[in-house]
Amino acid sequence: MTLSRRKFFTLAGASAAGTLAASPLEGLLARAAFGQTTLTTTGYGPLFIGSDGLLAVPNGFQYRIISRRGDRMIDGNPVPGNHDGMAAFPGPRGTTILVCNHELSNTSGTKVIVPQGFEYDSASRGGTTNLVIDSNRQLIKQFASLGGTIRNCAGGRTPWGSWITCEENVSTPTSTDGSTKFHGYNFEVPASATGPVQAVPLKAMGRFNHEAIAVDPATGIVYQTEDSGSGLFYRFIPNVPGKLALGGKLQALRIGGTPGSANSVNTATGFNTGQTWTNIDWVDIPEPDPTTDNVRVQGRELGAARFARGEGIWYGNGELYFCCTSGGPGNLGQVFRYVPATNTLQLFVQSPGASDLRAPDNICVAPFGDLIICEDGDAPNFLRGVTPDGKLYNLVRNNFEGGASEFAGACFSPDGQTLFFNMQGPGITFAMWGPWRSRV
Repeated sequence: MTLSRRKFFTLAGASAAGTLAASPLEGLLARAAFGQTTLTTTGYGPLFIGSDGLLAVPNGFQYRIISRRGDRMIDGNPVPGNHDGMAAFPGPRGTTILVCNHELSNTSGTKVIVPQGFEYDSASRGGTTNLVIDSNRQLIKQFASLGGTIRNCAGGRTPWGSWITCEENVSTPTSTDGSTKFHGYNFEVPASATGPVQAVPLKAMGRFNHEAIAVDPATGIVYQTEDSGSGLFYRFIPNVPGKLALGGKLQALRIGGTPGSANSVNTATGFNTGQTWTNIDWVDIPEPDPTTDNVRVQGRELGAARFARGEGIWYGNGELYFCCTSGGPGNLGQVFRYVPATNTLQLFVQSPGASDLRAPDNICVAPFGDLIICEDGDAPNFLRGVTPDGKLYNLVRNNFEGGASEFAGACFSPDGQTLFFNMQGPGITFAMWGPWRSRV
């Protein structure tokens, strides 16, 4: 299915007017040509602690809690914990629908509870919830929408109105965690769901430590990250765009075009901000759904490039941005940019120091063009912004219990006015709003 750029950004909660007029790499590469590296900027200015003591935000911004772990949902069950990836969709009568992942293992203290027969694996506690938010940023209702999965991480939205939730786990029926089925799959959840949906694994998309996905609306190709120190960057070419359950082809990105694991480029070290690779091709993964965790090994043997813990990925303005949590100097993190139209990969951001960026995880493209990055590192964790020319700034600081909990799930409402995000440890979903276009 082919969608116009305007239609995609309407669905994604970012107006066409808020997209970038030019590639953000133009300014970055211009600075790189003069020997400059990633810089920082003041962004929205100093951060001030809110009255509840949970967050520090810039002057002029407000936030509120819209859901927290343990609250009672309309299905009668408590909100599960370990909130992770999330996306916002336009709902009826001006509402916003959030689909939220819950990164729960088989031994977690909370569970996404769905009726018997809907869950994928009765031994597994992860899944998703859907939240419906009114125009005043108040919760109307929340309910479990998928269950029986493990460690549902970043995930990603589709242009046809659904959420792909990803298992960051490859347990099998012989694993010690009690799993009764093979795990490591993606599952699809319609944003329009009014209750739990049947959990159907999308096996052709691969069985590995899935982190996140993003869809190129021009082609329907789905790009995927893998949370592994030697993970690959994948794409899934569906047999029928928009119908992922009908199968397709899984491929991994290769740099240099030469097969063999010895020729697998390690992007984590030895490269500077602005590095560009144009000698890229994609290799077919021979066995996307193996019984052992070897999809990345299959790719490396064909020369596929390695990425240090691929995390969140997001599509915007014809480009895909994805984070590598432990790539770059000091293992502090990287952000890559892939342009499908030119088959070009570029190292967009590489952390210049722990105080500027540390362990980038979930990511989204704001309607005004910046990247919003959720940190999952040592305390305190931040939401960091990245300007179109690659400058970093602080947007939100976690002030709860020293800021140890990671941020996750950053996404903007369909009208571009509200940023929703999660604090994983205490299990809280926030809404934040303010003068978004006043950033320096």
